[in-house]
Amino acid sequence: MATPMWGFVFFIFEPFLTFWHHKMLQTYLFPAPVLGSAISPRSPEDGYFHYKVISMVMVAVGVYARLMKHEEAALACLAVDPAILLIVVGILMFLLTFCGCIGSLRENICLLQTFSLCLTVVFLLQLAAGVLGFVFSDKVRGKVSEIINNAIVHYRDDLDLQNLIDFGQKEFSCCGGISYKDWSLNMYFNCSEDNPSRERCSVPYSCCLPTPNQAVINTMCGQGMQALDYLEASKVIYTNGCIDRLVNWIHSNLFVLGGVALGLAIPQLVGILLSMILVSQIKDQIKLQLYNQQHRADPWY
Repeated sequence: MATPMWGFVFFIFEPFLTFWHHKMLQTYLFPAPVLGSAISPRSPEDGYFHYKVISMVMVAVGVYARLMKHEEAALACLAVDPAILLIVVGILMFLLTFCGCIGSLRENICLLQTFSLCLTVVFLLQLAAGVLGFVFSDKVRGKVSEIINNAIVHYRDDLDLQNLIDFGQKEFSCCGGISYKDWSLNMYFNCSEDNPSRERCSVPYSCCLPTPNQAVINTMCGQGMQALDYLEASKVIYTNGCIDRLVNWIHSNLFVLGGVALGLAIPQLVGILLSMILVSQIKDQIKLQLYNQQHRADPWY
């Protein structure tokens, strides 16, 4: 089961889910008066039900993927394990949508303020991560290199991790972190003389250059490639590291990444604004009701 893809699925659909949530807030914010007045005939619980289902599915998939992993591999890759990411994101998504939906439907100021505060914190964390990543780009590059090297070490320990690395190397036309010789970090591909593995001094098949009209994938195409120099190896495999390829991809897609970041930020800001407006309207209605109660005995009222 390719659990890393589920993490990408969430980040792709999260802006749309958040936007739908804010549209629901907007639907019940303006047409219907607050505090005890009639609400739209369409049941709001139907909208919230979808969020509960999505959150529970994410948590269930994360727990299942976590239990299916080998314990050693899971502990080795705990910091970047997509299963853990799914569980945490699913729980947070459930709690956040609970506060927003129930707070808007029940006109609960505490839940609405919690929803607004959580969205504000998420937005500020995303903004801080982007700024820090730009300012400390060298440290980010070093951390990415460390993660990739750690993934290379555990390449054969986790099938999901193996599929993710193969996908990345084929997608970015690269091999290893800095170069194809980084695969010596893996005990199966190590070039030491005492390595009994049949894959000694080799690289994974995902490093190999594509062969036109190839009906069957040659999984042994990277055999002995680490023993060759750069020019000889470049005729068979990708010799450039994935870190440089990733940096070049980011530089060439800055406008796309900026659009994605904007698409994530706008729904969050809209949600913060709508929840604050609703809180303000509820407080105004409370003040109006208190005023009416105090002056109910006034004959001139």
